[in-house]
Amino acid sequence: MSLAQLHYTSATGGDGPGTGEAEPIRARFTAVDAAIPASVLTEAGPLLAYETPAGTAPRLPDTSLRALPEALSFSVLSDGSHLLARTVAVQPAPDSTVGFHAHAVHLPAGTRLPGNALPITACRSARWAATTPDRTLPGPLAAPPATGHARDREGLNDFAVSRGPWLAGVLADLRRLCGQEDAGRVVLVERQSADVARWIALACVALPDGLAERLTFTTYTRHPQRAPQQVVGVLPQDAHELTGPGFRVHTCTGPRPEGSGPEDAWAETAARIWRSRAPELFREAAELPGEPFAAGPVAVTALCAGIALGTTGRAAAAGWAAERPYALDAKRTRQLVDALTAPGVDDRTGPEFDAAGRLFAALDGRSPATTTAPLAAMLVTEAVRGGNGSVELPGRTAFSGPEGSAVASVLGPEILTELSSAGVGLDVARTVQLLRVARLLGVDCADLLPSVLRRLAPALLEAGDGEPGWAPALLELMDEQFDVRTALLGALDRIAPQDPSGVERLLGRVPLPFTGTQLLPHLRMCAEAPEAKAACGPDRVGAVHRVLRAAGMSPFAEPLVLRTAVGLVWEEGTVTAGEGRLLLEAATSDAHRTAGTWSHLVAAALGAPAADEEAPELAHDLLRGFPEEVTGRERGALLLLEFAREIRSDAAAPEWAERVRALRRDAEPVEAEVLSHAFGALAERLLAPDRPEAELYALVHSGDPDLVAAYDRAAREAGVLSRLKAEPAYAADCFGVWTAHPHAGAEWSRTADALLEEVLRPAVRALSADGVAAVEEAVGRSGSSGRAEAFHDWNRRGRGTLGRIGRRIAGRVRRG
Repeated sequence: MSLAQLHYTSATGGDGPGTGEAEPIRARFTAVDAAIPASVLTEAGPLLAYETPAGTAPRLPDTSLRALPEALSFSVLSDGSHLLARTVAVQPAPDSTVGFHAHAVHLPAGTRLPGNALPITACRSARWAATTPDRTLPGPLAAPPATGHARDREGLNDFAVSRGPWLAGVLADLRRLCGQEDAGRVVLVERQSADVARWIALACVALPDGLAERLTFTTYTRHPQRAPQQVVGVLPQDAHELTGPGFRVHTCTGPRPEGSGPEDAWAETAARIWRSRAPELFREAAELPGEPFAAGPVAVTALCAGIALGTTGRAAAAGWAAERPYALDAKRTRQLVDALTAPGVDDRTGPEFDAAGRLFAALDGRSPATTTAPLAAMLVTEAVRGGNGSVELPGRTAFSGPEGSAVASVLGPEILTELSSAGVGLDVARTVQLLRVARLLGVDCADLLPSVLRRLAPALLEAGDGEPGWAPALLELMDEQFDVRTALLGALDRIAPQDPSGVERLLGRVPLPFTGTQLLPHLRMCAEAPEAKAACGPDRVGAVHRVLRAAGMSPFAEPLVLRTAVGLVWEEGTVTAGEGRLLLEAATSDAHRTAGTWSHLVAAALGAPAADEEAPELAHDLLRGFPEEVTGRERGALLLLEFAREIRSDAAAPEWAERVRALRRDAEPVEAEVLSHAFGALAERLLAPDRPEAELYALVHSGDPDLVAAYDRAAREAGVLSRLKAEPAYAADCFGVWTAHPHAGAEWSRTADALLEEVLRPAVRALSADGVAAVEEAVGRSGSSGRAEAFHDWNRRGRGTLGRIGRRIAGRVRRG
């Protein structure tokens, strides 16, 4: 294969600009192969132009001239072709100024160098020319430039070691260049352009096949911001302008880079291979399956070759081998396992152990036990000593041989010591892991199980929303060990009555297996609760009955199921008085007493609204059913409700006002609704025409503002207002009561005046003339003519007329 060439050189003699080194030197093409299109020449000129470093003298001796940087470049053109070139500084004659000469090879789109050689291999070829041929090129050269630099393996190894602190960072940036569009440019700051070429050479060795050949570069430029190549070499004095976000600058002439390096497993592993002087491993890794830049193949190859890697590299190797256990032969598999489990490594992380667990699972049964035993030992050791609750534990068969006995003899005492400590059980993941490892190693901890699981059960309820991280391990533990499952479910069933909602939430997040022969009534209720509540809707007592049926036990036989049912259905909110009565009917008072649910019933009675007629009935039942349990203030409050029941049923003993006030003192601080129940019932009864006059008199003269206020509220109820308009005798009776006690005290006087003006007067004014006459007549029948006259005067004169005059009339009536 032959390649088209061209030569591009700066002006010579007096054709130079003579205006200073910073101004570009005019140049021209001095020899061009006829096969090269004109469009290529248009693009090639700027790519081949050369400026000497800042401060270079116009004329130099030969030694200084040869020390100037060379620009070896590989560029892609707009038509998809490439230009491989070397540009060097030249001085045609001792008295001429320094110029440059570029020799380039044009590679049409889709073609490569003969033998698929990489462009960087042409760096030090003797075929590069520093002058234009004496005659016009007869045609493409018969052979490409040969290489001598890439064969200098030891020199490249030495260079890689010397640049060790920068290796991983540069390789990580090169990986990004090959994997992303518009990924910017990597700038390598070196004092010698030859060192930039070495960087590119070692990068091309590490890059996957097909990517190194497309990497564009230039080993030297004065203006890196203008350079279109992916990798750009600059001298230190030209790196100051590189501040844009599109540049990844690596100053390899300064102090070591700070930090731990990039989080790039491929780049870090490739750097370790170079630092270990083993670049041949890249070719070996390329033969393994995997995507370009996958860290697994290079990490596996490095570990099998004895190169130590960090935790990310080891994790990548274990993860790759776990997915492809067939890709390695027995020898390399054992080498990999030995490297992963090597003693003295103290930087292993969770991801590395997870990958090691997957590798063990992939190799178990495929490789000999002698190969997998170190992995199994490492995993259980980490589970016990490292506190890693997410480690994927090996199967039990991994410890059936002498290797397992050796591990058990070391870890067994540590496991028993921790399981017997006071804190075990509080950390769910840790406890589950210890129990599982104990079973794997055959450690007998049967005597410790009851206490461990008794502490573990309540800790399960502390998990937040969603499935806890320890759930899979717990389910595996319960599936592996029947005795653990039985004891743990029993412990959960025992604590369910104390926190039924917590157990319900646990079962919603973790599907515990309790479908066997164990009774577990409380767990079965907790499992049934969500569906029961959804199906019964507002019928909460119905939900209780459904949940109780799921228990398989009657509250009479096991009263605690009653507590669990109530806690499940009334997780939030309180029982209503009506629900309380139904719950009391559903089970005996003895069952409620044992279950402790009687307190919910008391709360239902004391928290009921004043208009809830079920509350007094429930209070009566509670006082009879729990005479010893209900004491103190709560008993006084229930007695107030029961008093309301007695008032409404005409069963109350005399001296109502005095009794209700005494009950209030016993119930302090009494609930406002309870007080409204009792005082309201008393007031309603005293507003009835057949009231006991003595009881009314006691209320009026009690001076108790709460009692009088209750009477005032009852008198303004809709029933009283309707009756005032419909029954003249009732209106007359109210007029008599509200005018009959002028000296009963300030509380009553203000209330009576307000009722006359705000309740009775609007009712009377709404009557027809005949209706008003009927009321006046009824007032007269109930008293004397003076009282009728007082009503007539009050009704005729309007607001305020029953002042001093009215009260004097009322006094005369009473005296008469």
